[in-house]
Amino acid sequence: MDKSAPAGLADFPIADLSGPKPERLADRVYENLFHAIVTGMITVGTRLPSENSLAREFDVSRPVLREALDRLRDEGLVSSVRGSGNYVQNPIGARREDGADATDRDALERIGDLLRGIELRLIIEPQAASLAARRRGPADIQRMRAALDRFDEAMRQDAILHHHDYAFHEAVAAATCNQRIVQTLQSLEYDVSRSVNLMRFLVQFQPLVSTEAVQAEHEDIFRHIEAGAATKAKRAMRNHIEHARVRMMSNRPGF
Repeated sequence: MDKSAPAGLADFPIADLSGPKPERLADRVYENLFHAIVTGMITVGTRLPSENSLAREFDVSRPVLREALDRLRDEGLVSSVRGSGNYVQNPIGARREDGADATDRDALERIGDLLRGIELRLIIEPQAASLAARRRGPADIQRMRAALDRFDEAMRQDAILHHHDYAFHEAVAAATCNQRIVQTLQSLEYDVSRSVNLMRFLVQFQPLVSTEAVQAEHEDIFRHIEAGAATKAKRAMRNHIEHARVRMMSNRPGF
C-alpha cells in the first residue's frame, strides 16, 4: 500500500455496523479501527481515508466518526497532520518516557480486567449455549447463521472481524430467551471495548487470533445448538472461550 496517499476504500475493509444499539456506534467504529491498527491490517504510516469517506463507509455521521478518531488520537494510535489527514502510528513501544511506569500499571490493571471478564464469560456463556440449544427458535437459528456468514465473508475479505465475532455470541445469548443474560453479555462486551487499548501491549502486529480456529469453534457451537444438543453446546462454548484466553495470553510480549 502506498503510504504517501490515503488508503483506497477497496484496500480498507470496513466491518458492517448494522444492528442494534445505535447509541454505541462511536464505540463500534473505534473498536473496528483499533483492531485493524493493532493487528497490522492498517499499517503504520498509512494515511486513513478522509473523514467523509470513513463516515460513508461506516454509515455514521461525521460527529460519530470524529469521536472515534479522537479516542484513537488520545491513545496515540492516530496522529493528525494539518492539511494532510490522519496517519496511523506505532501502538507498540511508543510510550512517553515521563509516563512509562503509569502506563505499565494501567496496562496490567486492564489486562486483569479483561481476564476477569473472560472468567465471568466462562461461567455465563457455556450455560447460555446450553439454554440456547433447548430454547432456540427458527429466528434464532437464522440470526446465528447470519452472524457466522458475515464473519466468514469478512474473513475472506481480510476485513475487521471483531464486530461479527461478538454478533454471534450475542445471538446465542438472545436464543436463551433470557434478557438478563443478554444484558450481562452486552455489559461485558462494552467493558472490553472501553479497555481494548490494552491489546497494544499484547500483540506484535501478528493477528490477534487464528481466524480459522475461531470460525471452526463458532461453527461447532452453532451445530450443537441447531441440533438441540445442550450438553455438547455447553462444552463447545466453554472450549471456545478457554481457547480465546490461551490465544490472547500467547500474544503477550514480555508480561
